[in-house]
Amino acid sequence: MKIKAVLFFMPCLLLLSCSSLETDLAYKEKLQDPELFQDAIQNLTNIVVYDIFSPPVASRVYLYPTLAAYEVVRQSLPTEYNSLVGQVKGLNPLPKADEKNVDFNLAALYAFIEVGKALIFSEDKMEKFELDFAKKIKQINVPRSVNKASKAYGLAASETILEWASKDMYSQTRTFPKYTIREQDQFWKPTPPDYMDGIEPHWKEIRTLILDSSNQFSPKPPLDFDLSKGSPFQKQLWEVFEVTNNLDENQIEIAKFWDCNPYVTHHRGHAMFATKKITPGGHWIGITAVATRQAKNTFAETINAYTNVSIALFDAFISCWDEKWNTLIVRPETLINQYYDEEWVPLLQTPPFPEYTSGHSVISRAAAVTLTDLYGDNFSFTDTTEVAYGLGERKYTSFIHASEEAAISRLYGGIHYMMAIEEGVAQGQAVGEYIVENLQTRVKTSRVEMKTE
Repeated sequence: MKIKAVLFFMPCLLLLSCSSLETDLAYKEKLQDPELFQDAIQNLTNIVVYDIFSPPVASRVYLYPTLAAYEVVRQSLPTEYNSLVGQVKGLNPLPKADEKNVDFNLAALYAFIEVGKALIFSEDKMEKFELDFAKKIKQINVPRSVNKASKAYGLAASETILEWASKDMYSQTRTFPKYTIREQDQFWKPTPPDYMDGIEPHWKEIRTLILDSSNQFSPKPPLDFDLSKGSPFQKQLWEVFEVTNNLDENQIEIAKFWDCNPYVTHHRGHAMFATKKITPGGHWIGITAVATRQAKNTFAETINAYTNVSIALFDAFISCWDEKWNTLIVRPETLINQYYDEEWVPLLQTPPFPEYTSGHSVISRAAAVTLTDLYGDNFSFTDTTEVAYGLGERKYTSFIHASEEAAISRLYGGIHYMMAIEEGVAQGQAVGEYIVENLQTRVKTSRVEMKTE
């Protein structure tokens, strides 16, 4: 009887053991779902829009949480992904994960949330996401010991990243003086309808990550200011006036699709209201979401793509803003209203900072070069980023194609001269190529394999 009892009991133990193993594998597999990270970065985008961060500041808000997630998750794949330590300026290694129960995917998500929460205003919105995330982790049946260890490590990692972020000159530039308006016609002036102060005149002081300095890739000087008829500068000004007065439906659609002005005011009589949108960098974060899903990227590949794009956007904004606040070129709207037509209004609301070079042109090309390096020259995709903001979809044959449309949209919108667009594209190309050459997140053999798949 004892032998029979033992024989009967052993299959039960085996069944229980197999069941436990299946449960264990099930939660681990679910934590490999890249949509967990996609949800986290979309939530961050929603908060960036709600908090109305300016384009350069928004690039910083995207950067540090993403890099925190990358530095955590790469530890689970050390033969595939390189650390950013030694590649980006000033970053120290994360603390070692001594706890055996740490799941690096889960810890990466906790690090992303914690760093993101420190960089935004609406902490309540991030806290709500945290609560929803906790419910999701419970539904996935993550063991309590794994969740606890992963969260603790994610928070420890976030401390290292936030300490590093605190030294990038952002806090100091909050106390620097505003731009003092210069009276001469050639210099930038605040523009209608709200005549806002210039945004981030000291952004060139922010620490670059890969670029040697903010002015490493300064474009050639802008055209000499000269309003005499037929001068090179006057021709560019007149081109803006003529083009915007004769836009076709496709050009209007392109301009609106790439507007990406985080805060547009509308005046109706004595009433004023505003609409909020994603920033130009946020649009390319959205394109990264499209690309990673279309390529069926893994959890780690998804974070890697966002990391490369975030770094490109961050350094590109610093490079562009250095040029803007060095040359201080006046916007077309100011001159057209003063010399040609005081009633003229551009299709898009002119952003509150100097004209040269075009921010869209610089950051779009830098992001496009980065994405092309990851996914190839002929990566066709449908950009659905603006659907959430009441606009349609647009199809592109490549990332470069999308960046070219983003650049020319600024002429159609009436807010840039062609010199700012063309030189902005060249500047973004130089920034993007330098970052691709000097930032190696993938271990070299893995990078080649990925590009030939």
